[in-house]
Amino acid sequence: MLLGMHPLVSDLLAYIDASPTPYHAVAETSRRLEAAGYARLDEGAAWTVEPGQRGLVVRGGSLIAFERGSQDPVEAGFRLIGAHTDSPNLRIKPNPERTEYGIRILAAEPYGGVLLHTWLDRDLGLAGRVVVRDAGGGTRTALVRIDRPILRVPNLAIHLQRELRTEGLKLNRQDHMSPFFGLSGQTTLESVLRDAIDGEAGEILSWDLMVFDLTPSSVGGVDDAFVFAPRLDNLASCHAGLAALTTGGAGEVPAFTRVLALWDHEEVGSRTASGAGGPFLRDVLERLTAPGEAYARAVSRSALVSADMAHAVHPHFAARHDPQHMPKLGQGPVIKVNTNQSYASDAETIALFAALCDDVGVAYQRFVNRSDLACGSTIGPITATRLGIPTVDVGNPMLSMHSAREMSAADDVEPMVRVMRAFYGTQEDPA
Repeated sequence: MLLGMHPLVSDLLAYIDASPTPYHAVAETSRRLEAAGYARLDEGAAWTVEPGQRGLVVRGGSLIAFERGSQDPVEAGFRLIGAHTDSPNLRIKPNPERTEYGIRILAAEPYGGVLLHTWLDRDLGLAGRVVVRDAGGGTRTALVRIDRPILRVPNLAIHLQRELRTEGLKLNRQDHMSPFFGLSGQTTLESVLRDAIDGEAGEILSWDLMVFDLTPSSVGGVDDAFVFAPRLDNLASCHAGLAALTTGGAGEVPAFTRVLALWDHEEVGSRTASGAGGPFLRDVLERLTAPGEAYARAVSRSALVSADMAHAVHPHFAARHDPQHMPKLGQGPVIKVNTNQSYASDAETIALFAALCDDVGVAYQRFVNRSDLACGSTIGPITATRLGIPTVDVGNPMLSMHSAREMSAADDVEPMVRVMRAFYGTQEDPA
């Protein structure tokens, strides 16, 4: 850890580097939760949840953790923090291998709103999950991670595209974004995957594989003010919610039930069984109360913080911001507002978060998109629509969003965790 850097910053870097895919993020989050006393629950088993009990549930690349409050949720409600585990990247197609002009290529499909050019000329690894047939004829799922530069998407030399200077770079998602795997040879993707699992795996039936940049996360800038990392959007918010839930001084279990919900597939609309548009969170919350009137009463006493990274003002492109709403790096959490409901914040939920910031001495900022630019969205409106829980959309400011390498401020890491701890009713660590 660098001198003067808050421990939460170095912990964030380690968390991101351990999480090249949503499945790895869930595995790392589960490891940390289990170390903090959260027991993994099977959705197919019966649950008996007592006050103070801590549990976690995994569905694909999504995870929900909870600590049951001292009172029934019917009386005290839920305090929820939500974020998403996925990030834009390149994903390997089912039949990917081909050879062109002596170069072996793996066909890839861009996932989400990728800044395509940022993936060029980088040393790329491969990670995800693989489903194999076991010796008994069943199947098992294994995480894989190949931490060496077996892939690269090379630029075309400017000598062959001199129009680049006047027309800019134009990349086709189908034709230009498949990474190079090697020269003509015998090593197949399946053999690489088999070695990455255990070398003894049976038939590989399917996979969810993603390309990731091998450069480790770091702090940078002349005074180490910046965080340079992949997947800050939105692993930084996942980490903040996790840190708020699992760290802090010991104290009594609050009356309300704490919940952390981390979803996959936000970058492509959340309309999946494990996404925020699916039934996962409601399934868990109902099991912590009961369907029908009891659940409805619990929801009426609840609140949700939707945490997703926010757009800091870029000095080269300041005109892209509304002049009265320009969040700055290092100036604290951002409350996001959109009249057309791309964000779920309203006057009451904004006041809730702003008051928490005031209570713990954290400065906050506000973001409203330019009225003539389309606004992005989050899991906030989706979850609010499905559950009816009052929601505020917030996030730390960042630059290079949806790049292979993103950028934020080291000084923003701890304040967001401090506010989230206050929301959860977690006591601060002793000074």
